[in-house]
Amino acid sequence: MPLLINSPSMATNNMLLQVFFITLTALISTSSSIAHTNICRSYCGNITIDYPFALQYGCGHPGFRDLLFCMNDVLMLHISSGSYRVLEIDYAYSALTLHDPHLSTCETIVLGGKGNGFVVEPWRGPYLAPDGNNVFLLIGCSARSPLFQGFPGKHLACRNVSGMGCEEYYSCPAWSLLGTQRVGSRGRVYGSGPPECCALPYEAIKAINLSKLECEGYSSAYSLAPLRVAGPTDWSYGIRVKYSVQGNDEFCRACEATGGTCGYGSDGIRQMCMCGSSNSTSNCDSSK
Repeated sequence: MPLLINSPSMATNNMLLQVFFITLTALISTSSSIAHTNICRSYCGNITIDYPFALQYGCGHPGFRDLLFCMNDVLMLHISSGSYRVLEIDYAYSALTLHDPHLSTCETIVLGGKGNGFVVEPWRGPYLAPDGNNVFLLIGCSARSPLFQGFPGKHLACRNVSGMGCEEYYSCPAWSLLGTQRVGSRGRVYGSGPPECCALPYEAIKAINLSKLECEGYSSAYSLAPLRVAGPTDWSYGIRVKYSVQGNDEFCRACEATGGTCGYGSDGIRQMCMCGSSNSTSNCDSSK
């Protein structure tokens, strides 16, 4: 009769093998779970891209499709008026902060109509618009500009926004650098001529198109209420844009509650719940 020997080394090896397989199974399960719940989340530089935004087609909300692009770790937003660098996505306040390299500031005024301004496609308008506390300062606009035409009693659209306006902006050192140059010298037929600067909110005209408005340049600054800064040297220059998915977005919440990821179909319109190897038009429970 053969003699069976239980060596300590054999028992140890068996135990290590069992631990290995248990660990491997747990890792595979965890990896599968992560891939299932975060298939659309990504990063560009140090900015997290999450719902309703996405870099991959089919991910995120259809209202924000073909909007963000990552180029050499720099996040860019593209709309009909041009491309902007995204400095921040504030998910808590549903806002993005954008930078236009041809935006005038307190130190530099950029003329020649080079700036992008801000114009979105009509279908994207309900989802994306500059914040109500964002002021646009239009510089060197012609007297023929629509800004000064077509308003009842020729009432100017120009006004302060959240305590920021042209009177304050005129104190910036950039104006003194222009010397005697009058940026708004073209076609002065509106009284003594149009103001060299016209401040207004986006909602006043729904589009900041320098060419159509016949303006030489523009600036944009925003206020993070209830904060108020002393003067234009302390303003936050850039374009603060609010985003909205319209309504309370029950579809996405139901999708995520069942372990899915929110996206949209190949038509670019219909919302879709991505559930690992399958998709659903409602939630992942219904796809089982």
